[in-house]
Amino acid sequence: MDSKVLLKKDMKEKQELVNIILDRFLPRKDEYPKEVHKALRYSVFAGGKRLRPYLTMLAYCLFQSNPEPIAPVAAALEMIHTYSLIHDDLPDIDNDEYRRGKKSCHAVFGEGVALLAADSLLVSAFELVTQAEIDESLRLRFVKEMAQGCGINGLIGGQMVDIESEGKKVDKKTLMYIHENKTGSLISLCLRFGAIAGGATEKELAAIESYGRKIGLAFQIIDDLLDIEGDPVALGKSIGKDEEQEKATFPSAFGVEESRQQAADLIQEAKHAMRGFGDKAVLFEALADFILSRNS
Repeated sequence: MDSKVLLKKDMKEKQELVNIILDRFLPRKDEYPKEVHKALRYSVFAGGKRLRPYLTMLAYCLFQSNPEPIAPVAAALEMIHTYSLIHDDLPDIDNDEYRRGKKSCHAVFGEGVALLAADSLLVSAFELVTQAEIDESLRLRFVKEMAQGCGINGLIGGQMVDIESEGKKVDKKTLMYIHENKTGSLISLCLRFGAIAGGATEKELAAIESYGRKIGLAFQIIDDLLDIEGDPVALGKSIGKDEEQEKATFPSAFGVEESRQQAADLIQEAKHAMRGFGDKAVLFEALADFILSRNS
């Protein structure tokens, strides 16, 4: 089977598993207080490729055949991703009215409800990790690392420097800090958790983490490029926001063509990092190519 077809099939199967877990775990939209539950379910089930939880299960399945034990951890990471998107869209940050082709959470439910919905997803994600049928010591480790990777030394730190850098000319070190933390931190965490739970050796874990860092940075560079030349319909959101807000991006620092080349180089480096896994790396390679060519 063609690797692209295989990837699409595998992503769909794992996406469905994550959706089932999220649907069972999250409060029903008619549960009291209804409005916040409606808002969080609206955002969680608004679409999306479930890339981050897929990475967790993909890494796990390098070593184990059944992804179900790690699936709650994968779903928890998707909840954190959704929380970050709701916050990003708020008027005080990126002020985006659309997300995944639908009105943003705050545009439908108001800023206060959106803020509480996002915060509830963040807090509840840690609870969901504790429900995974993996060793108790791993659950504790993941809760700790998730807090670190999504806190001020990770996702939030990257977002903070992103805000501080608006309208300023930044050096490459600052730009890398923003991208590696705002986007790359969570992507790397997803792969790391899957590999650790699956039983990766230190050498195998190092290779998978290298892959994660490369695709995480490439993903954000492509995101920057899509904001310039992407199709708003395919993206499900408006374009040109980065330039409008004078964001620190790779195209603003290096130009479009150089940014595209850097993304392509990172993808090749990511695929090279997985060479030690032989045929088992076929989905990782196909996923890397998918990230480079994505239009949404």
